[in-house]
Amino acid sequence: MREKNFQPYLNVALISCLLLSGGLIADESIIKKPAVAVFAGGCFWCMESPFDALPGVIETTSGYIGGHTENPTYKEVSNGKTGHLEAMQVTYDPAKVSYAELLEVFWHNIDPFDDDGQFCDKGDQYKAAIFYQDETQKQLAETSKTEITKKLSNQHIATTIKPASKFFPAEDYHQDYYLKNPTAYKFYRFTCGRDNRLSQIWNE
Repeated sequence: MREKNFQPYLNVALISCLLLSGGLIADESIIKKPAVAVFAGGCFWCMESPFDALPGVIETTSGYIGGHTENPTYKEVSNGKTGHLEAMQVTYDPAKVSYAELLEVFWHNIDPFDDDGQFCDKGDQYKAAIFYQDETQKQLAETSKTEITKKLSNQHIATTIKPASKFFPAEDYHQDYYLKNPTAYKFYRFTCGRDNRLSQIWNE
């Protein structure tokens, strides 16, 4: 019986391992690149911590989306004249956390019935919305909204689902606000009644 030569196969396997470890293969079926999701849930200070706590989330960025003003400032957005919403951009590892899981975190941190804003913050700039990046995210978002509607006794859900436009990061002092200013953050969150309202809606 002729002896098989396994060396070519070993060489191919070794090269493949080296390419994978060096990040030279861009096939998403082999290596899943970081993905992005954008959610608006009222004050972005309060939307950052729930996503930061989720395994698989790489980074969260507070910012603005959905309006007509380039490079808006916090003051401009707060005035409600830019069309932008305060939002949270979530960069995540799809191999560790799914978009469906991110949607679950989003829903459980908003008041889906509020069509005037969120909690104590009123105005279009504080409304809740899901900004999808592609058709897959759109379908998942719509499915989740249907499920939430059924779960909450078929009440009207005011939260909208929109195609993502350009996202503008907020000023540096807004990033990680809950970590940089824990006392002020907790006071704001308490006086805004956010947690009490969430408990009423979700029984958590």
